[in-house]
Amino acid sequence: MKEMARLAVFNMFKTKDDLTGEAVRQRAIISILSSRENPIEKTRTGIAKLIAKEQKIAWKNIYSGIFGDLDKVLIPIGVVEEHGRLPLKRGPKALQEKGIPYYHLTRSGLLVALAVSRAGNQARLLERFFADATLEEKPFVKSIMSLQGVTPSLIHSILEKYVRAFCDSKFDDLLPFDPTRLKNIHDESLMIQKEILQAFMTLSKRDRTEAIKFLDGITQDERAKH
Repeated sequence: MKEMARLAVFNMFKTKDDLTGEAVRQRAIISILSSRENPIEKTRTGIAKLIAKEQKIAWKNIYSGIFGDLDKVLIPIGVVEEHGRLPLKRGPKALQEKGIPYYHLTRSGLLVALAVSRAGNQARLLERFFADATLEEKPFVKSIMSLQGVTPSLIHSILEKYVRAFCDSKFDDLLPFDPTRLKNIHDESLMIQKEILQAFMTLSKRDRTEAIKFLDGITQDERAKH
């Protein structure tokens, strides 16, 4: 039986603590499709050129990798889908008639984008994702959007762990989005975050201020990097 394609956005080299080339490419594709509006930039060639410009390499050197990531992984597993076709004025007649496909993220793709990016568009992507929430997902919307407003890092952590669990074959489908699936996956960091949130609610205003000052002194604000 042919093995099902798996999302590689969290794949690491076994010998060093770095993302594999496949993981970097897939993250870049997802980032472009989540942030770009121009259809030309969302074709295979457009995506390759944007990534190549960022990496300061020739776009033709990575085109085949982009082609493979889209056609063999991201499209088959339902993270990306064709969104339309751009007409061609030159080239083979058959290709002119069919046009060049450009792509966008599905709802599953938006979820992956939220898991792999900490850019400032997290709130906007969440709103896009929940705009088409199913009946099964609606009970989680208010809580997640409320927490997003006050602790976006916690929401990013939850979404990252959710998509990572999917990549690790803990469950077969990203949708419907059901964060309670994480209940069966032991994760000490989530327990710590829950404890902190619960404890913070019991502190006086003065103690909360002191706690924030203490944490400011030992942590780096990730948002300041973007």
